[in-house]
Amino acid sequence: MAQSTPVSPLAPTELAALPPIDGMRIATAAAGIKYKGRTDVLMMVFDAPAAVAGVFTTSRCPSAPVDHCRASLGGGTARAVVVNSGNANAFTGRRGRQATEATAEAAADAVGATPREVFLASTGVIGEPLDAHKFTGLLAGLAETAGADGWRSAADAIMTTDTYPKLATRQVAVDGVTVTINGIAKGAGMIAPDMATMLSFVATDAAIAAPALQAMLSQAVAPSFNSVTVDSDTSTSDTLLLFATGAAAARGGATIETADDPRLDGFRVALSELLLDLARQVARDGEGARKEIQVTVEGATSDAAAKRIALSIANSPLVKTAVAGEDANWGRVVMAVGKAGEEADRDRLAIHFGDIRVAVDGERDPDYSEDAAAAVMRRAEIPIRVDLGLGQGRWTVYTCDLTKEYVAINGDYRS
Repeated sequence: MAQSTPVSPLAPTELAALPPIDGMRIATAAAGIKYKGRTDVLMMVFDAPAAVAGVFTTSRCPSAPVDHCRASLGGGTARAVVVNSGNANAFTGRRGRQATEATAEAAADAVGATPREVFLASTGVIGEPLDAHKFTGLLAGLAETAGADGWRSAADAIMTTDTYPKLATRQVAVDGVTVTINGIAKGAGMIAPDMATMLSFVATDAAIAAPALQAMLSQAVAPSFNSVTVDSDTSTSDTLLLFATGAAAARGGATIETADDPRLDGFRVALSELLLDLARQVARDGEGARKEIQVTVEGATSDAAAKRIALSIANSPLVKTAVAGEDANWGRVVMAVGKAGEEADRDRLAIHFGDIRVAVDGERDPDYSEDAAAAVMRRAEIPIRVDLGLGQGRWTVYTCDLTKEYVAINGDYRS
């Protein structure tokens, strides 16, 4: 069970304390879906219709909740969110669709909304039917008792193999009025998002229209959630939802309709910082991880080429196991560059581990020191930088090492 897993050595020394977001309330419950003795259901309630934006997995085998959210997103407003952990409600056919319908209807009745104003997410085992009746009867009570100070309990409730809850917050001025952005995420395995992360829910009290939210969110996921990987596997359930309650308007805040409004410049930066914070927490909690790896590729023919090469390095089991063994094996980095399918010139490559250049001009650096490189590899954070010497393209990807614990966790996952 998730609660018996030792906390990752890369966990933050102190969890972020998230302030309330005006206009929304949170409640959690223990329904016994898979885990015993812990919360596994989260409900967020918006007291008035909130603007909503979202990005979802590009998997061709998405979960039933992903289908529901995609269909609902066009409405542009949300009144409730319901999330369960322990069961992904993916590859569950007709029964999966019935479970989402029952959940959306129960939540809609609880908050006085329509089912299309309810957004759903599920995480856990794929292929097992979800018995929504275990928690739909709880939703009316959760909606009634939900409170403003529930962000930490929300992050706890959505965990599966995570070893710590993932939270982040930022405050920023929009047209002279301070607004808050809060976010939570979960994820530790099956992490190679092709849109966002396993599950992440972000909310703000800013008054921003849904189209502007969507444009900013779609842009911000590229260097954050779309640039993390644990094991190269993209989940069926990846969901990132962003809500704006608009409550700041009551304090004199402007209502902003378009993403290119200059009054959103600071908000856009803060949102991007928060998403990267959460994404890196996911990478640092990779199943069995002991080290975070930051792979930066520069000098590529384009940013897109740099990203593909960085992902080739970050997803390489040989690179990841070398880091786990604290071995400065730069030959494996060369291998990963070469297999990426992007333009590269062996004789122009330069490779750095931390601030130590280990290879240059197609061969080992003449000043290479095994002791200096080994000292870098003993760190908890391992920066790997590759300069292709071909152009201006640059990208950074975040990942973790690959240890025996990863195999143990996933070998026993359904047990």
